[in-house]
Amino acid sequence: MGEAERTRAPRPACGAGSLRVGRLTRPHGLKGGLKLELFTDNPELRFRPDAEFHLQVPRDSEWFGRTVTMRELRWFNGSPVGFFDEVPDRSAAESIVRAILWIDEATVAEGAEENAWYDHQLVGLDVVGVNVDGEPVTLGVVAEVQHLPAQDLLTVTAENGPVLVPFVEAIVPRVDLEAGVVHVTPPDGLFDGGPADGQTT
Repeated sequence: MGEAERTRAPRPACGAGSLRVGRLTRPHGLKGGLKLELFTDNPELRFRPDAEFHLQVPRDSEWFGRTVTMRELRWFNGSPVGFFDEVPDRSAAESIVRAILWIDEATVAEGAEENAWYDHQLVGLDVVGVNVDGEPVTLGVVAEVQHLPAQDLLTVTAENGPVLVPFVEAIVPRVDLEAGVVHVTPPDGLFDGGPADGQTT
């Protein structure tokens, strides 16, 4: 299912060094506002006025192959809401919901940030957890990063086969590029039974 979903909504062609910075979750108000799920610790840098975003959407979407330009980022009750030049009203906002926002490699190069990694930096890293005695144990190796509308997944080659690990802080609290390690705190059973254990609903 993950493979089909990625094919249906392929990553935009904006360079190998591009970076995923957010997802449009739902409309806000009547003037084209969209609530944002941020994948960046520096929204003021990435979501400044005139910033351009490449869209990851299904191939049959009217937004496929297009970009949007930031007009303004506002905060309502602590939640970020984006306004874009190409999204003038609620109807347009409803048509673009669930789109994933990417910035191209030239934009990425303008400013570095913490807790953001390129896919190629993660692939090949050891995935390490702890056993019942609190000792570190290698669970597998990162084979692929999947960017799905619901969440990102790490495909980990483990002893029993590939395991899909949700790339969220609760399960992947730390990535140490220098040491070549992805530290995980997986739920019980995730690495015990092979591919099916990593599936999410």
